[in-house]
Amino acid sequence: MKDLDTKKSTITRLRKVEGQIKGIQKMVDEDKYCGDILIQIAAAKSALNKVGGLILENYMKNCIKRDIIDNDNSEEAIQDLINIMVKYTK
Repeated sequence: MKDLDTKKSTITRLRKVEGQIKGIQKMVDEDKYCGDILIQIAAAKSALNKVGGLILENYMKNCIKRDIIDNDNSEEAIQDLINIMVKYTK
């Protein structure tokens, strides 16, 4: 990630997800109500999906573009994008 603001924002979001996961671990350790734990898991998944979306957007706007311009290989760049999207959406 070249954009410093995007990188900082991504790191901040990942740290929040990390905090959520640690909170979930503590809830499990303390035998908290399962419904509450599941709600926190859903929130962590959503936050992680948002971070993934930001990174995917950056990848498409910058990395793919660079590969096409620098290597003049749009077919390979597009296939890489397809492969990554298939893995990301599983």
